Formats: sequence, C-alpha cells, structure tokens
Amino acid sequence: MPRFHCPVPLHSGASIELPPGAARHVQVLRLQPGATITLFDGAGGEYDAVVERMGRSDVAVQVGAHNAMEREARRPVVLAVAMPANERMDWLVEKATELGVAAIQPLLTERAVLRPQGERAIRKRAHWEAIAVAACEQCGRNRIPRIHEVAALDAWLGEARSVAGPKFVLSFRSGAVPLGEAAGAGAAVVLAGPEGGLTAAEEDAALAAGFRAATLGPRVLRVETAALAAMALLD
Repeated sequence: MPRFHCPVPLHSGASIELPPGAARHVQVLRLQPGATITLFDGAGGEYDAVVERMGRSDVAVQVGAHNAMEREARRPVVLAVAMPANERMDWLVEKATELGVAAIQPLLTERAVLRPQGERAIRKRAHWEAIAVAACEQCGRNRIPRIHEVAALDAWLGEARSVAGPKFVLSFRSGAVPLGEAAGAGAAVVLAGPEGGLTAAEEDAALAAGFRAATLGPRVLRVETAALAAMALLD
C-alpha cells in the first residue's frame, strides 16, 4: 500500500486535504477516489486512509484507523559525520534512515570535502530532510530522523560533552576498541571523520569531550561506508 508522510496532525475520522508534497505523490501514482493509502505524521504509528477526491492540484482523503506500528531500531543512534561530497551525503542520509538512525549531525571538519555555510547550509539541510522523509515512506518508518543544522566540529563537541550515554569516535589509534563489542546497550553517539580522517588534534578534542576511540576493523572505509557499518553494528 502506498505510504505518504503527512506533516499535519492526523485523527481517525477526519477529512483532510493532503499537503502539497503528499498530494503530488498521490497524483504521480495516478490514484483514484476509493484508493487506500497509508499516512504517517511523524508522531508515531500510521493511519489507514481513503482517497475521496482528486483535483488538479489538491487531494482530499478520509483518515481511517490508527495503527500503533513502529519500526524503529532497537537503540537510538546519533550519527555525527564530516560531510562527504554531494551525492554521497545524500546516499548516506537515505541509507542511515533505512537502518534506523535517530538523528544525523552534519559536521564541518578540517579535512571535510563538503563545506556548506549560510544559506547554502540551510538549503542542504532541507534537501537532506526531504531525503529522510522519502526513505521513511519507502522503508516503513513512522518517525522521521532529525537532521541537525550543519555545525563546526569544535562547537558541536562542546555541546556533546553533556550528552548522556556512550560516545564513540571512529579511529585507527592504537588501543581503539571494536565498536560492536564496546557499545553495550542503549543510546549511542558515533562520530565519523572525513575521507582523510580527523586530524590528531580533532581526535584529541573528541576524546577530551568524553568520546571513546573505536574501530571498525583494519580496512580504510569511505565516510558513508564507515557510518553505515557503525549503524549496522549498533542495531
């Protein structure tokens, strides 16, 4: 059954017009009155719905029963990543959403390739939010992961000091612990550096902020591969 994110409060029995994005998706699929669809508003669970009317640019639906179904990962993981270039960051957001990431923190680091700032950073964030929504529609998640504003690593580490739970920085340092063995249970934060890795000073700053050096193994992975491998190990 087609699934659509509907970012307005939903209630069983309500007759509503779909927001423009969801309406366009319904029209692209050429659904007709009487067609059944699934709606989710991001607040939890999903709703059955029936298309009532198709206009040129608007779609009206009758909201049906609420299903409390959740398809979230067993533990909430915040993924903090030095942004890889363009399409690869898009791919990372999509796949991390499918794997159940709770939030993604895009970071500016010394060796980061993608460095959006100002209005460009705002547009990038909106673009990644749309990718996360589409991934939730596809994979069945009813809660949209939060995409944080682009932040400089040092400023974000200052905020991360107060975050409870285990925090890990992916590292090749001697003494780094295997991530899958060290994570334990519960929420976690994972910091992944750029293609060239975090600088020694940046890693030192992460360790000083309460992060623990963790490894994914002996091979050098691309940013997006490392981030998704960490997600899989923590599932």
